[in-house]
Amino acid sequence: MPFDFKKTSLKGLFLIQPRVYTDTRGFFMESYKKSDFEKAGIAEEFVQDNHSFSSKGVLRGIYFQSEPHAQGKLVRVIKGAVWDVSVDLIPGSSTFGKWYGIELTEKNSTMLYIPPGFGHAFLTLEDNTHFLYKCTAEYNPESDGGVRWNDPDLAIDWPLTEGSKPVVSDKDTVLPFLKDLINNKQNRIIK
Repeated sequence: MPFDFKKTSLKGLFLIQPRVYTDTRGFFMESYKKSDFEKAGIAEEFVQDNHSFSSKGVLRGIYFQSEPHAQGKLVRVIKGAVWDVSVDLIPGSSTFGKWYGIELTEKNSTMLYIPPGFGHAFLTLEDNTHFLYKCTAEYNPESDGGVRWNDPDLAIDWPLTEGSKPVVSDKDTVLPFLKDLINNKQNRIIK
């Protein structure tokens, strides 16, 4: 199997380390193989691929899509580096409202599988960062949602230097806090 799958502290969230074969010509690796992912318990079908390019200090998210269009994601960096964060937003989950962060880089080749029902965000740590993700559902604007990146109840430990602020879109600065999503019946979380 060309992948090592490791469970994280959040249910359904996997770290995936592909085997990278290097020689004088460069390297080769498989970035996805359906049969191996199914053996590891990741049976969703991927239907959309996305590619993001950002300069250093850009923060995107925390985004999710609600049912029936909730997206699972397989994410990786092909150039540069990010601090990648997943948040369990599945009502009733034993890890609801908990987050997991990890550095993904072009050098470590680590991938992360984020199951449907999770929010996702990342902060770019280097200029010219290229971030790829496969999705298990197509983007649906009516299902689009998010949680504020600096929600004090989540208390995500973003690797920001003292006094620095990330570059955040206007949309992301007004996303609701998790408690507001829970208390506002018109804002669906995931289910």
